[in-house]
Amino acid sequence: MNAQPTHFAPLARLLHWLMALMILAMLFIGVGMVASVSERHEWLIHLHKPLGIAILLLVIVRLVVRFSTQQPPMPADMPALQVLVAKLSHWLLYALMLLMPLIGWAMISASGEPVMLSSGLRLPSIIAANAHSFAFLRSAHTYLAYLLFVTVLLHLAAALFHGFIRRDEVLDSMLRGKD
Repeated sequence: MNAQPTHFAPLARLLHWLMALMILAMLFIGVGMVASVSERHEWLIHLHKPLGIAILLLVIVRLVVRFSTQQPPMPADMPALQVLVAKLSHWLLYALMLLMPLIGWAMISASGEPVMLSSGLRLPSIIAANAHSFAFLRSAHTYLAYLLFVTVLLHLAAALFHGFIRRDEVLDSMLRGKD
């Protein structure tokens, strides 16, 4: 029996909501880091790095789950352009969830600083120390963070549109399991 599911797998839902909280936290932490020159800045950096690596690891798990489970179909009456935009925006979110931590890791590597996740856990540098690379990666990290923020807002708006305007099963498929 290969019937299409009406809801996402429990692990997919758990990863979705856990990562949603983590990404929102990262966006606020990032804003706090660039807006602060106090001792809070250092504390935020020490929070930002391990959270970024956790997101990187979880998005890899999430992609494995995504490819190994069936997804609920889009509503049959949804216009083709909306279906395409939904699919492209999901892949953009996955790409950003992978790229942001990798670019952050590369940026720290390019700065010449050790990539410390805690006082006893150091990641290897993934590129050589280089001021030009650091400047480029810092800009890329910043602009991609803006893109991630906008994409998350659009994703949230689309979910609310499906839940409260269209009243189809799209939002419900990620909120809870089969009844």
